[in-house]
Amino acid sequence: MPGANARALEKSRELPADALIFDLEDAVAPDAKSRARAQVAAAVAAGGFGRREVVVRINALDTPWGEDDVAALHGVPLDGVLVPKVESATQIEAVCARLGRSDVPIWIVVETPKGVLALESIVRESPRADVLVMGTSDLVKALRARHTIARDEVLASLQRCVLVARAYDRAALDGVHLDFKNLDSLRAACVQARDLGFDGKTLIHPTQIDVANEVFAPSADDVASARKIIAVWQEAQRQGKGVAVLDGRLIENLHVAEAERVLAFAARLG
Repeated sequence: MPGANARALEKSRELPADALIFDLEDAVAPDAKSRARAQVAAAVAAGGFGRREVVVRINALDTPWGEDDVAALHGVPLDGVLVPKVESATQIEAVCARLGRSDVPIWIVVETPKGVLALESIVRESPRADVLVMGTSDLVKALRARHTIARDEVLASLQRCVLVARAYDRAALDGVHLDFKNLDSLRAACVQARDLGFDGKTLIHPTQIDVANEVFAPSADDVASARKIIAVWQEAQRQGKGVAVLDGRLIENLHVAEAERVLAFAARLG
């Protein structure tokens, strides 16, 4: 949400989102940076966001605004600081040093070719890099590619992000969907991201929230299937069998582990 939009900041307290990212970077014009910074700091300090995680996207430290952004976040209650255009672990270290707080996770935006290629080393060297966010808009521009419905132009980068996230136990969020009024294409993008393994999707408009929540949450059928898998597995175990069969499909340990994850996720959402 644009940090310069006071009405949006106030409205965010009522949105059914898991996390709120207050933006001081791309969504704020240069002449509004100071106002946005003050408004965001005041809004976060005031609280009232309930279960929603509160994250602030700062400007990069090598811009005229980055240092002041970090300074404004000293002492305010935060669930994360989102750092743009990360290409090395040293950028994260610099933000952490200036932030002076060990209680705030760092979210990073992967939005350049160098960032994609260096992502594994960045995460391996930065324990506080907790959430990986794909910045597909800037990435497409940097690649000199074109946005397509199938997103073939960024598919390799998306898959690399998920691979690193799973290898190092991080959360991975897909990039924004710019055609925000087209909920059908948004749904298709969410389904693709979910099927690739992403944990969620970053959004740019409140009207996108319901679709993303529906796609990424386990459905009633998912929950029912998970319960069946665990039930037949437990019965097989009682009979001394190492595998089970459900509707003609072989059930092994890996299927049970995924079923347990689905049920735990559904319980948490409930």
